Amino acid sequence: MLSQYQQSLIIPTQGKSLRPFTSQVQEIVKESGIQTGLCLVFIRHTSASLLIQENADPDVLADLSTFFSQLVPEDERRYRHSSEGPDDMPSHIRSALTNTSEQIPIAQGRLVLGTWQGIYLWEHRQGAHRREVVVHLTGQ
Repeated sequence: MLSQYQQSLIIPTQGKSLRPFTSQVQEIVKESGIQTGLCLVFIRHTSASLLIQENADPDVLADLSTFFSQLVPEDERRYRHSSEGPDDMPSHIRSALTNTSEQIPIAQGRLVLGTWQGIYLWEHRQGAHRREVVVHLTGQ
């Protein structure tokens, strides 16, 4: 019989950054008691996103941030929607180009991530926020 378990995390951000939270998700997997299954991680926002990425060399994250800054510049003249400032619409575009959810297998009560993979919340706004991430587990 399949079990389900769900918990929300509140993750504070300090403005534009990639914030790792793999260990928090792994702790939820452990609490759930699920040994084999699937972990769905979903962010409830439209100006931040989720990413599974390199967790060993911080240059990877810096290069991703630089690339997205060049791909989606913060220039109010380019966008109609700017009610929350010059980073508002660019943050929505960056979120649309990345992911609002990730799925990770669970085996032997642990997330099945690669050796160099970590789960990140990617804050696309300049200011600090409190982001809600829902972790939903299904399995046995």
